[in-house]
Amino acid sequence: MAKQSSFTCSSCGAAHKKWSGRCDDCGAWNSIVEEAPLSAGPSKKSLGAQRGSAMILTDLSTEEPAPPRVKSGLDELDRVLGGGLVRASAILVGGDPGIGKSTLLLQATASFARAGLKCIYVSGEEASAQIRMRAQRLNLADAPVQLAAETNLRDIITTLDKERPDLVVIDSIQTMWADNVESAPGSVAQVRAACHELVTFAKRTGTSVVLVGHVTKEGQIAGPRVVEHMVDTVLYFEGERGHQFRILRAVKNRFGPADEIGVFEMTGEGLAQVTNPSALFLSERDKPAPGSVVFAGIEGTRPVLCELQALVAPSPHSQPRRTVVGWDGGRLAMILAVLEARCGIPFTGLDVYLNVAGGMRINEPAADLAVAAALLSAREDAPLPADIVVFGEISLSGALRPVGQTENRLKEAQKLGFTGAIAPMRSKLGSDAGLKIQQMSDLTAFVGEIFGAG
Repeated sequence: MAKQSSFTCSSCGAAHKKWSGRCDDCGAWNSIVEEAPLSAGPSKKSLGAQRGSAMILTDLSTEEPAPPRVKSGLDELDRVLGGGLVRASAILVGGDPGIGKSTLLLQATASFARAGLKCIYVSGEEASAQIRMRAQRLNLADAPVQLAAETNLRDIITTLDKERPDLVVIDSIQTMWADNVESAPGSVAQVRAACHELVTFAKRTGTSVVLVGHVTKEGQIAGPRVVEHMVDTVLYFEGERGHQFRILRAVKNRFGPADEIGVFEMTGEGLAQVTNPSALFLSERDKPAPGSVVFAGIEGTRPVLCELQALVAPSPHSQPRRTVVGWDGGRLAMILAVLEARCGIPFTGLDVYLNVAGGMRINEPAADLAVAAALLSAREDAPLPADIVVFGEISLSGALRPVGQTENRLKEAQKLGFTGAIAPMRSKLGSDAGLKIQQMSDLTAFVGEIFGAG
């Protein structure tokens, strides 16, 4: 029986059984196109007659040298990449509009070029003169970087095949246009085809390729999710527009640890590296303040201390507000429920505001105890000592669970002058923590010991 054609939306990639004028998933008009069915392939009889080239097989125990890396001179970028740029790697960088992606990549490209790499910067959004203006503002005009303003993928690949650079930056993948794909630039089909061609070029020639990706309003990289599977490394450039600090976070890395971060500060001369992010994310703490707690967290392999700020106030509304900046709102609702169910501390009729100072975003559950401490401190108007750090995971039963890399958290706290810590029972403290540590078994014990209630 002959295979039927499939219909796919060129805007969102949704599959449909038949053609229609409007996509039910994304609402785009005239975006559904017909795709030919896949061939069944050659028969078993013809496979023996039409042999291809044999694959190269190696043993799992075969020892091969680690891929060589090139340092950029930007220590924060090298940390996120896993120690430097790997030859023939494909890197995808995403971030909100105006967050500084192009500035970061222009600085990085200039650093790699000064390190001896042949670099080409291809922009589909700006003219070469505009890139030169930015380079002059960033004091990079003397860097040996070649520029191009082009969106035709065939012309780009032809030029790269001729020049054979060590590094090429494509800004951005959503502006690339493949003339063999019948859809508009930025569509799912175009982004998938352009990414496939560029990644294939990287693996074939040994050129490292950096792709800039736009993001959706939900913060995900626009286009098909298969793009993130194709590349070797996926980086997100994060930050709040009201803050001058930016965080480069690795969410996928085949050549290094994921969830590693690099911290930068946006200045008039571009992005400056922040070598001590813990001191950056801690505000002035000369005098203890209610609702302020320092959390000792881990981002990738780096310990980072940041300040959690909570405010609890009577609500004039029938439905109290729960506002969170820099943390998971669902996790906050869980902590409030545990405090009421296990400790008898209600937050009914109270507005709750939680903020992570400095524009930092926390993802690990080890911040549960610090959040609970900030909420209780704000509710009772009882400040915690300014020289202690708090960390630990809270279960639904109210028990406190130990978290990983406790020693690194405590060492970072001690380095910044903290003298105490509150941690769950059974935490691995190491041979000499150097701090006065209070270990708690559950949330009820924590509330009774710290706030004198339970």
